[in-house]
Amino acid sequence: MASTNVYGDIAKQIGGDKVQVTSIITDPEQDPHSYEANTQNQLALSKAKVVIENGGGYDDFVDTMLKTANNPSAQLLNAVTISGKTAPAGGELNEHVWYDLPAMTKLADQISAALGKADTANATTFTTNAETFKQKLASLQQREADMAKTAKGTAVAITEPVPGYLLEACGLVNATPEEFAEAIEEGDDVSPKVLAETLALFSGKKVQALVYNEQTAGPQTEKVQQAATDNGIPVVPVTETLPAGKDYTGWMTGNLDALGKALGR
Repeated sequence: MASTNVYGDIAKQIGGDKVQVTSIITDPEQDPHSYEANTQNQLALSKAKVVIENGGGYDDFVDTMLKTANNPSAQLLNAVTISGKTAPAGGELNEHVWYDLPAMTKLADQISAALGKADTANATTFTTNAETFKQKLASLQQREADMAKTAKGTAVAITEPVPGYLLEACGLVNATPEEFAEAIEEGDDVSPKVLAETLALFSGKKVQALVYNEQTAGPQTEKVQQAATDNGIPVVPVTETLPAGKDYTGWMTGNLDALGKALGR
C-alpha cells in the first residue's frame, strides 16, 4: 500500500509480479494534503504487508488510517525519515522528497528489505530489481550533475517548493519570494506586495524559467504563469503525482528534459 502512485510505482518496479500494489492517491487532480480516507482504501490498508508513506506532514491520512486498520504487523516506510532530511535552522522542511534522487535510492533499499522480510522466498528478486532501479537513478543523478556544471547559479522561479530538490541538484537557484511559494502551498492568498515582487521577476527578466506546479493552479499562480509567458520566460510544468502512462524514472527523465530545454541545455 502506498500513499501516492509515485511510491506505488517504485514498489512495483522493485516487487515486480511478486507484489500487488495499491496506491491511494492516483489522480493528478487530487491534492494529497486534503485527502479523506474511504472504506475501500481502509480495507486494503488493513491487509497490507508493507505500507509506504511520504511523511513530513504530507500524507498524514496514512497514519490516521493505520490507527484504525487493526494491522499492527504492517511494515511502515516513511520516505522523509529514510531520506534523513530535516528542516533547516529557522526554516521549514521541504517534504517533497520524491524529487530527491538520493532519497529515492535509500527508499529503494528499504522497500527491497521490507518486501524480502514479507516474502523471504523472493528476497533475491527484490534485491536485484532494486539494484536495477538504483542504476536508473544513478544515470539521472549524472544528468543533474552535468546540468549543474553549466547552469550553476542560474535563477528560476517556482510556484511551490515541490521540485526544490531537483532544482538544487541541477545547480539552480530559486529566486521566488519565500512568502509566495509558502502561501500557495498552504492554500492561502498571496499579499499584493509579494505578488508584485514575484511578477517583477518576469518583467525584469531576472529568471530563466518558471517551474509551475500544475496540481495547485489558481488565480494567483495563473497570473504568474501569464507573466512568464508574456515576457518570453519558458514555463516548465511539474506535478506531485505520477502522470498517466509514466513510471517514476520516465517521469523524472521528462522533468529533466523539459528543464534542460527551458534553460537551453
